Amino acid sequence: MTTLITGPEAVKLPAPAPAARGRGRWVTIALFLLPALVLFLLLVVAPILVAFYASAFRWNGFGGLPTNFIGLDNFTRLFKTEIFAQDLWHLLVLMLFSIVVQLPFSLAIAMLLNQRIRGRALYRVVFFAPYVLSEVITGVLFSLILSPGSGLANHILSVFGIESEWLADPATVMPSLFLVMTWKYFGFHMMIYLAGRQNIPNELIEAAQIDGATSWKTFRHITLPLLGPTIRISVFLSVIYTIQLFDLVWILTQGGPSHSSETMAVTMMDWGFKRSQVGYASAISVVMFLLSLVFALVYQRLVMRRDLAGATTSMGGRR
Repeated sequence: MTTLITGPEAVKLPAPAPAARGRGRWVTIALFLLPALVLFLLLVVAPILVAFYASAFRWNGFGGLPTNFIGLDNFTRLFKTEIFAQDLWHLLVLMLFSIVVQLPFSLAIAMLLNQRIRGRALYRVVFFAPYVLSEVITGVLFSLILSPGSGLANHILSVFGIESEWLADPATVMPSLFLVMTWKYFGFHMMIYLAGRQNIPNELIEAAQIDGATSWKTFRHITLPLLGPTIRISVFLSVIYTIQLFDLVWILTQGGPSHSSETMAVTMMDWGFKRSQVGYASAISVVMFLLSLVFALVYQRLVMRRDLAGATTSMGGRR
C-alpha cells in the first residue's frame, strides 16, 4: 500500500501489481538499450550483411545496387590466387611471432615492473605510451626511422658498419613490420599482465618463499598458473588483431615490396578502392569475418571454457 496523505485522513493507495512492476522494469531496460542496439545494427550488423550480399556479385561499387550475380565465383577466384595464399602465410607468421615473442616479452616486462624498483611508475607510463599513439602516427614515425637512405636506424647502425633496406627489402620487411607491431602493442599486453599479477594474493608468493621456493619456481608453479586466464585473453586479442591488421601495413609499405608484406585487409583495400572491384573485396572481407568468428568460437569453446564457466558461476553466486 502507498500513503497519499499523512495524518488522520491519510488515504492508502494499492501498491502496483508485481506484473506491472515487471513490465515497467523491462520497458526501462528496453529504452536504455534501444540507442545502443540501433547503432549496433546500423554500424555492425548491416555492413556485415551488405558484405555477404555484395560478395555474390560482380560490382564496382557505383550505379546503384549490384545486379550481375555470379554466386561463389569471387570466393573461387580468391582461393585460387597466389596473393591470398601469401596473405594467409603472412597472417600465420605474424601470429606465431606475436604469441612466441611479443607476449612473453610483455609478460617479462610486466613481472619486472611488478617489483619494487625505483621509478617503476615512470617506466609503466613510458612503456604504455606507444599504445596510446594512433596507428597512423606510429606508421609515419617508423617510415622515417626505417627509411633505407637517410633513416635514423641506418644512421645508428652505420657506426657498426651495418646497413639494411628494412621495409624496402622482401627479406627484411616482415621482421621490420613485426618490430613496429611489438613496439606499438607490447605495452598494452604488459598492462594486462601487470593487472593480472596484482590480483594474485601476495600471501601465496610469501608462503612459497618461506617454504624455500626460488623465484623461478614461484613464478613457474604459482604466478604463471594463476595468470592463465589473463594470458588466454591476451592471446585471443593478439590473434584477432593480427587477422584484421591493416593500418600499420598500409602506412608503412602498402603491402610491398611485391606483396611481401600484404595482409588480407590490405588486399581488400587494394581491390575494393584502387581497382573498384567491390564484389571481390567484399568476398575478402567475408573471409576475414569468418576467420575471426570461427577462431573466436573455437578458442572460447576449447581454451577459455573454464574461465567463462568460472565467471558465470561467480556471477550466479553473487545473485
